[in-house]
Amino acid sequence: MKHRIVVLGAGYAGANAAGRLAKRLHPADVDITVVNADPEFVERVRVHQLAAGQDLKSRPLTEVFAGTGVSVRLGRVTAIDVDHKTVSVDDRDEIAYDTMVYALGSTAASGAPGVAEHAYDIAGKQSALRARARLASLGAGATVLVVGGGLTGIEAATEIAEARPDLGVVLVARGGLGDWLSDKARRHLRAAFDRLGITVREHTDIARVQETGAVTGDGVVIHAEMTVWTAGFAAHPIPTATTLTVSDTGRIVVDETMRSISHPDVYAVGDAALAPGAGGDPLRMSCASGVPTAYQAADAIAARLTGRAVPRNDIGYTGQCISLGRRDAIVQWVTPDDRPKSSALTGRPAARLKEFVCKSAAWSVSHPTTMMPSRRRRITATSPDSAHTA
Repeated sequence: MKHRIVVLGAGYAGANAAGRLAKRLHPADVDITVVNADPEFVERVRVHQLAAGQDLKSRPLTEVFAGTGVSVRLGRVTAIDVDHKTVSVDDRDEIAYDTMVYALGSTAASGAPGVAEHAYDIAGKQSALRARARLASLGAGATVLVVGGGLTGIEAATEIAEARPDLGVVLVARGGLGDWLSDKARRHLRAAFDRLGITVREHTDIARVQETGAVTGDGVVIHAEMTVWTAGFAAHPIPTATTLTVSDTGRIVVDETMRSISHPDVYAVGDAALAPGAGGDPLRMSCASGVPTAYQAADAIAARLTGRAVPRNDIGYTGQCISLGRRDAIVQWVTPDDRPKSSALTGRPAARLKEFVCKSAAWSVSHPTTMMPSRRRRITATSPDSAHTA
């Protein structure tokens, strides 16, 4: 009987994990199934562009995995029974597995009263399309309020301001604008905001969102025709309803091989995993974490099933890429544990590098069988726990 591997989610982490597993394991020994609600791979790092009115390239999953031996099951994961090793899809069908890779990622965190009713988020394709429709309906002179001073908020605010210079864009940040960046990068960020005419309210908390804007923690009303909420991401609630060990934020706690510390037949990758990074701090939710954790999990699964040594975890960061519209960007160089260095690339060279990184990430998903030599090994282990770590 073939070993059944089910990968839940086909974002950067899930799609890369499935493709790499197909490269590592012989198709005569395994069935690999990807379960995803959307029929296409969505470049999540570009959803702020989608919201601002740009179109993204279509990448149907059936085409992505054509010829790889990976099966695509379209549907929404509604429940997981990790004790009986089954996944419920659309509350109707059940898929049994021997090994599961959980890669359902994250969604927008609500954070304040009124967000669900009155704010728009750009955490995924459908929410970005709703934001796009609302943005398109705004007339000249309207104000768009972006709540959140992190990477998503900065990219959303600059993309909207560049695409719609007839609108007023206000960004609210709980801390200082780009206060985690180096001096050079922070100066460039402020200059870009000035160039685009974006108003910044730093060190400001939002107490609630209403139809006509938002109210700060000290009672100041910020009027806006549209509020975009980017203040953080939250893990999907599915793992918390299982017997998996999860963190207080709902992320699956994994070891250095991305394997659940409570269920050795479950691996978690990307935003869904609370994984140790360089220096001991958990890896942050990001594409920069998602792809390496996918590779680590796939290689660990393949090694354990084929009786080989599990590769060491060498995941570390090199830079943070921040787009500031289509022709400007910042690439902040960082240490492996994600601390900013004094050096940064800015302007058009940074924009070109950011675009190269984004295209490369999407290309790796769209060409899962051409990224590395094929070494499809036969399964020799009866249990995924039988191999040691290199």
